[in-house]
Amino acid sequence: MKRPHVICHMMSSVDGKILSSNWQDDDIYDTFAGYFEQYHATFTSQAWMCGRITMERDFTGGVQPAPQAPPQPLAREPFIGNKDATSFAVAVDARGKLGWDSNETGGDHIIEVLTEQVSDDYLYYLQQKQISYLFAGKTEVDFAAVLEQLAALFPIETLMLEGGGHLNGSLLNAGLIDELSLLVLPLADGTPKSPTTFEVSEYLTKGPATRLRLTQVQPLDNDVVWLKYRFDH
Repeated sequence: MKRPHVICHMMSSVDGKILSSNWQDDDIYDTFAGYFEQYHATFTSQAWMCGRITMERDFTGGVQPAPQAPPQPLAREPFIGNKDATSFAVAVDARGKLGWDSNETGGDHIIEVLTEQVSDDYLYYLQQKQISYLFAGKTEVDFAAVLEQLAALFPIETLMLEGGGHLNGSLLNAGLIDELSLLVLPLADGTPKSPTTFEVSEYLTKGPATRLRLTQVQPLDNDVVWLKYRFDH
């Protein structure tokens, strides 16, 4: 299967927690908030991927979708909203709930990853916005199929996976991650039941733990450590 090279790029506390909203300290937030984007920019990639909750919280600006009925039923087949786009934001939105102001976020063309249960009205809404979309299964997302379509339909050779823990965990469980870039912050969070870097959802059959190979350890300022690993497949 031809698919993009997948690099999971994340930032966590020493206990693996990934939600900065739990830090409860403005000085801590101001110190560490910029690290994620700063070191994301060191990679050469054509796309980044997040789940619906992350997209809704950080990138849609709270816009609600405004579905409208299409003039005729719509086939469940990929739609490309901008054939000239060269950089992409991939939103995993299985049930079609995200709203958007335009077909770009931060200059990157939006690709929605959907399942076939979404309504024709939502598909027509995306078409009117010229937002690309593809289908990854009837009711659950098949991430191998997602990656295969991203490589076939768009000029995507490297994908930065920057999801919530469950999105990361789904690709981990499917053996679809090639590298891990992890910024470890000198923070002990301790928040109970808070997401960690990898969370395999209960509805999935969890595979064995994944062996990683350390390729880089780089101390940064403010006691941050940047770890890079490659995955054994």
